[in-house]
Amino acid sequence: MKRLLTILAILVALLLLLATILLLVLWRASQAVPDFYANALNRDPAEQRAASDAMIQKATLLVSDVQKPDRWETLFTEEELNAWLAVDLKENHPGVLPPEITEPRIVVDPGGLRLACRTRRTPVETVLSVACDVYLAEPGVLAIRVRQVRAGAVPLPLTGILDQIRDLGQRQGFVIQWQQVEGDPVALVRINPVVKGNRPVVIDTLEIAEGEIYVSGTTEEPDN
Repeated sequence: MKRLLTILAILVALLLLLATILLLVLWRASQAVPDFYANALNRDPAEQRAASDAMIQKATLLVSDVQKPDRWETLFTEEELNAWLAVDLKENHPGVLPPEITEPRIVVDPGGLRLACRTRRTPVETVLSVACDVYLAEPGVLAIRVRQVRAGAVPLPLTGILDQIRDLGQRQGFVIQWQQVEGDPVALVRINPVVKGNRPVVIDTLEIAEGEIYVSGTTEEPDN
């Protein structure tokens, strides 16, 4: 009996040791920082502010162009987008993102985006990253196909991030519908703004290339 108890004690100790090692490995993996995110954070503050100002100027010009019944277009670079996230979003629009999400950054790849941010929903802070394809399913309907979600280097189930996308969309006044494409969830976001004079705006072109996003469309005369 004494020998049996000794063996059981050793087995329990080994299981506890293995569980501790597994938790440590998972914790270390969750603390990994993607290279693209580390690079995006490592920017000169003065250059960031200048690029953020350039982004705001482009956005202001776009808003002006969209008011007129005609074709319009714009192009935003990855540098400008990240600078705006680092400077203007933090300083002037702090309520856009949930409080547990900080330091968002983006990488613009051909046909898609990689996004990352710091998040703290538990006592442990980690870097959440999302890889997705972005395209127009039809004029005025933005499709976001979620490919992968990670906490550090640890793959995560998609349910949590999908809930966050839905909540963020609702907070900004967008209606999001979900569908599946080859097992991947796809968010369909209908974007049909109406500007002064009751003119409908139709986004009909979205091109995502290396480091830049091109958008164009038409502001139409209202139907009588």
